Amino acid sequence: MSRSSRKPLLISAGVAVATVALGLVSWQATAPQEEPRRDPAAATATPRTDPAAELKALARREPGDKLAVGRADAPVVLIEYSDFKCGYCGKFARDTEPELVKRYVEDGTLRIEWRNFPIFGAESEAAAKAAWAAGQQDRFTAFHAAAYAEGAKAKGFGEDRLVELAREAGVPDLDRFKADLAGEQAAAALRRDQEEGYRIGVQSTPSFLVNGQPIAGAQPLDAFTAAIAKAKAAAKQ
Repeated sequence: MSRSSRKPLLISAGVAVATVALGLVSWQATAPQEEPRRDPAAATATPRTDPAAELKALARREPGDKLAVGRADAPVVLIEYSDFKCGYCGKFARDTEPELVKRYVEDGTLRIEWRNFPIFGAESEAAAKAAWAAGQQDRFTAFHAAAYAEGAKAKGFGEDRLVELAREAGVPDLDRFKADLAGEQAAAALRRDQEEGYRIGVQSTPSFLVNGQPIAGAQPLDAFTAAIAKAKAAAKQ
């Protein structure tokens, strides 16, 4: 069975739902407790891990991360799993994300880390690699804005279109961009993001973690401001 055929059927989640379906959380929450062992080794057994802490620890906080904005030591990290062909990802990118950057990234409260999580086929994967390639020339956020602009998705993400978006984003060396897009490093970076998402059970895009707290779908701004405020308060404790 091929790698792609083993992936679950995923759909864009624009409707409001209570939580993102994170397998790590559900598995840990429903795993049965073992009966206490009677042998002495039980005293040194590794304790059950905290799923919320594990999700929070997914924040990479890499100072040189090209797919992130905000201070590496910001008290709150928002991780976004998204697809450039996802309409609701575009809605979030246009309507909500700029306000979060203005309110929280600029004052040092928030760091946003993007994870490329393409679920709509070959063009989604190509766009994800193109975003990474643009990032190698410090133009990821500009490419992100261009690819999520109103009407951009309808034009598709074929090779010529990706180069056009790179030009629109101000990528200075388009030959390097095309080489990076086709290179193994782009593919490896994409696999890293995808494997992380599938490992924790992300089922739809956009999906988010705010200091480990799941938020599913392109929720209203208030949902994010509340989550950020809660996470910031908890970080101070």
